[in-house]
Amino acid sequence: MIDRYARPQMKNVWSEENKNDKWLQVEIAVCEAWTDTGIIPVEDMEKLRKAQYNPDKIKEIFERTRHDMTAFLQSVTYGLGEEGRWLHMGLTSHDVQDTAQNLQLVEASNIIIDDVDKLILAIKTLALEYKDTPIMGRTHGVHAEPTTFGLKMALWWEEMKRHRERLYSAKDTIAVGKISGAVGTYASVPPEIEVNVCKQFDLKPAPVSNQVIQRDRHAQFVTTLALVAASLEKFATEIRSLQRTEVREVEEPFGQGQTGSSAMPHKKNPELSERVCGLARLIRGYAMTSLENVALWHERDISHSSAERLILPDACMALDYILNIFTGVIEGLRVYPERMWRNIEMTKGLVFSQRLLIALLETGLSRERSYEIVQSCAMRSWEESADFREIIREIEEVRERLPGDQLENIFDYGHFSKHVGDSYSRLGLEG
Repeated sequence: MIDRYARPQMKNVWSEENKNDKWLQVEIAVCEAWTDTGIIPVEDMEKLRKAQYNPDKIKEIFERTRHDMTAFLQSVTYGLGEEGRWLHMGLTSHDVQDTAQNLQLVEASNIIIDDVDKLILAIKTLALEYKDTPIMGRTHGVHAEPTTFGLKMALWWEEMKRHRERLYSAKDTIAVGKISGAVGTYASVPPEIEVNVCKQFDLKPAPVSNQVIQRDRHAQFVTTLALVAASLEKFATEIRSLQRTEVREVEEPFGQGQTGSSAMPHKKNPELSERVCGLARLIRGYAMTSLENVALWHERDISHSSAERLILPDACMALDYILNIFTGVIEGLRVYPERMWRNIEMTKGLVFSQRLLIALLETGLSRERSYEIVQSCAMRSWEESADFREIIREIEEVRERLPGDQLENIFDYGHFSKHVGDSYSRLGLEG
């Protein structure tokens, strides 16, 4: 089944073909650098630029050598003449593999940053549209005080903007190359070759390396992806909660002819948000593996290698996938302001308990007595399902301290949203 949220761009980044293309590009770039130093004759370089690999030949040779770089190189030199001897001169496998893999990670970063930009725009649209739409704020899953749906979206918008900065930082950290030989000493390939090659790919030379580019860089990259996924899970969890039948303040988009259950035709489940939550957990697991990959024996081992063949492509593809899912959810989100208002009024004025407490304190009443009055009225409202405001109006001590409009002004819902504009100004959130 083809999933419309699974885009081909990220899959192409991690394809075997793109990996081999990058390996060949790095090998040719090194030869270009050697040519600039006068080691490789210009006429040989002209032939090397036409070098190609053969995927079938790689597989055939690998069955014998059990070494992917050896198989790749033999496949390339198979189609060359004497000039083939210059390929891989002075290099170790990870000079090519790590530099090429980082080029893939840069490509993947660009796709993910583009995804994030689209989500930021979608969230901003909701934040502006529902800036002043009241919704019940909840703590511990229980009604607290009203906020606005726009302010909830503004919080998400700002969080995703932080992630965009983290992604740029992770991209910058991973955009390095390493052409320094077997244990990073440049004994077989001088530093100017590395500088030349990295310049060709718009990478920075790793300031120091051993046989590999250090895996704290990769760990920063993957943990950044996990952070983005964690926020997506947070947002998706909120939508799932708000879509519950008892709440029903928002709903995921639900298309004509779509079904929510094989058994119950009435069902409209938040399955897209649930999918986001599930895959976010997967990406967090990859983050842990990336941290485990930092510690290698001496100048290197390859305990990281087998894991990276899974976690780097999968983490990138999974995040790309859930970013696209969640952007679709936000763009098609059904918002029900009337239901939000009905839920605010569900507790019959209990949301004003803190306002009343503060007002009584300001009259000079002790905190203990103020709290006692407000809490006793609140508990009575809960237990009798009675209107908190009416109960308060019956308390003579309250009426004496807050006569007439002083008491009635406490029950103004506009109080809770009067500073929303200040938050938007701080954010620079404008249409």
